[in-house]
Amino acid sequence: MSKGTSTKPPSGMRDFLAPDVVQRRHVLGVVQRVYESFGFVPLETPTIENLGTLLGKYGPEGDQLLYRLLHRRDKLKRAIAGGADQPGGLTEQDLAAEGLRYDLTVPLARVVANYKDLPAFYKRYQIQPVWRADRPARGRFREFYQCDVDVTGTASLVADAEVCCAVATVLRELGFADFKILTNHRELLRALVADAGIPAEQESLALIALDKLDKLGGDGVKDELGEKGIAAERADALLSKLEQMRAPGALERLAEGDGPGARGAAELLELFGYAAHGQAAEHATFDPTLARGLSYYTGPIFEIQVDGLAGSLGGGGRYDNLIGMFQKQQVPAVGFSLGLERVLLVMEERQMFPELGIGPQVLLCRMGDVPASAAISVASALRAAGARVEVYADAAPMKKQLSYANSLEVAFAAILGPQEVADGTVSLKDLRTGQQESCMISEAARKVQD
Repeated sequence: MSKGTSTKPPSGMRDFLAPDVVQRRHVLGVVQRVYESFGFVPLETPTIENLGTLLGKYGPEGDQLLYRLLHRRDKLKRAIAGGADQPGGLTEQDLAAEGLRYDLTVPLARVVANYKDLPAFYKRYQIQPVWRADRPARGRFREFYQCDVDVTGTASLVADAEVCCAVATVLRELGFADFKILTNHRELLRALVADAGIPAEQESLALIALDKLDKLGGDGVKDELGEKGIAAERADALLSKLEQMRAPGALERLAEGDGPGARGAAELLELFGYAAHGQAAEHATFDPTLARGLSYYTGPIFEIQVDGLAGSLGGGGRYDNLIGMFQKQQVPAVGFSLGLERVLLVMEERQMFPELGIGPQVLLCRMGDVPASAAISVASALRAAGARVEVYADAAPMKKQLSYANSLEVAFAAILGPQEVADGTVSLKDLRTGQQESCMISEAARKVQD
């Protein structure tokens, strides 16, 4: 490696040392156990997808955040050579045909379209990393894990309630109590956008801008709408209508009518009724300003909000038209995704993690006249009894071995001398108190695990 080469990972990506890995495994263990308790089965898909699979599913801004993979070797050379003669030079299609997955929902849609023997109601969970060429910020990375639950094959809002309850159960078991599942409906939003005088061709631009309301505020959203060509009076009308929907009884009154947005309002009330009987009961909250920027959502949409975090812990919604983009027949679907990195961030800041076992419980030390084979044999017996054991590899002075044990913050050192080898015992030293006693190997294993 040259002298000037940086040893840091790329921007927005991270190394995870032992304490980080243990915390991540703790959270993922809860996620997997809860998701499976709801009847979801696991799925894993490739890191790389064809660009044709990914493009056109996330909206213009999402497409810009896709990581593209250049063609390799001769194919790349031919593309560059051929592009030099083209008017305007190389195009994106000339250089790349694959990309890193942006989320786990589009790969799921591809899987459902590809495998015809899946259950009619396919309940899957998926825990894998995704990549976005985004600007890194607090809690926002370019590589991060998503923990998804989805149900395909049914338009019933029972499925929407189930994914909300599954995510709520995960958060509650991790120790969260103050979170909200903000909920809205795309049909309701579209009706309000149209009612504000914004033409249908600008609807998606309006929703993308509205999705940034929590970050930009009302004035910032109005400025962005103006930059997208939406008149200021229409932007004001949209924000005003959204605020009016917060009034008590506004959702119920809209649901009772027959105008635009009535169906969306009625479905939200039905969803809240189902969720009231599960773990999402006290967390599901109507938020008329919730937009969710991805363009594939068609019905109820969700987002998790906690105090002290700009942005969300996760989100999702119903996407009844996405799978149909890969096949002739439409398949209704709904899903919810937890962002692992943000869950970990909040848990770390709030000191929510329990005591997590990491590293060895005991360091096996040996005196200079004890063969290494004897130390390995004793360590094997301790491990067989359930203890986490590290063997000090070098034949070093005992003071150095104990100093190393302290540097690891190991609670015990098991010292092996000629007498211990002859007796089938170890001299167990509690490094927290300094007390030392001779005991049988089975007893030592029990003591270090108490």
